[in-house]
Amino acid sequence: MELGLKGRTALVTGASMGIGRAIARELAAEGVAVAMLARGAERLAEAAAAIAAETGSRTVPIAVDLVDGAALEAAVAQAEAALGVIDILVNNAGATPMGRIADSDDATWRKSLDLKLMGYMRCARLLVPPMRMRRWGRVINIIGRSGHQPRATYIVGSSVNASLLSFTHALAQDCAPDNVLVVGVNPGPIATPRWDALVAQGAAGSGRDPEAENAAAIGSVAMGRLGTAEEVSGLVAFLCSDRAGFITGTNIDIDGGGTRCI
Repeated sequence: MELGLKGRTALVTGASMGIGRAIARELAAEGVAVAMLARGAERLAEAAAAIAAETGSRTVPIAVDLVDGAALEAAVAQAEAALGVIDILVNNAGATPMGRIADSDDATWRKSLDLKLMGYMRCARLLVPPMRMRRWGRVINIIGRSGHQPRATYIVGSSVNASLLSFTHALAQDCAPDNVLVVGVNPGPIATPRWDALVAQGAAGSGRDPEAENAAAIGSVAMGRLGTAEEVSGLVAFLCSDRAGFITGTNIDIDGGGTRCI
């Protein structure tokens, strides 16, 4: 399927590994020039170089912490200076730890809210207005299914993700008249380093060994397996294209049939 993305530009956060790296690679393979943001400069530079060598597209690694609003503003300016106007924003950065209410102190709540919810908001606030002026843009928020299927053992993440579901809907309503489309993507269990960390945390909280914890999670998936980062990135690339030009203000689960709610 020809997606017609060649010549577009994108900014992807959390792009040094896992789902974010797969998305940056997928877009680059479609001919998109990609600014890749993450905190770890060395790993980010390696990922950007590998993707550029494989795809032939331009990648610009920019190390930044999304919690720092001034640093993020400078990073976006650096991306625009390198690539020109940014057509596509993929918000992906932000990891929230497992834990029940008694395990989650104020610092955990503040860190998770500031990095993921506020980080997504800050990126959108910087990049959406120019998209609206040009009357073309895409904002893809990588969120997580716990926002509408909350878990007591993941109370901070469930709360932050629920906020992002609402944020996605509200931003989409605001931007739709200007052809800036906003969609949330909710991955289920995806085989990434992030998933391994969540399994380890869950095992510690449940008293099970990590293999049993992982097996229990897979057992909740109708397809009976973990997803791959490339399966998520393929969906994201489609949503960024004009083939998805009538899709906005919705949140799409990609979880092998694991979410059982209407």
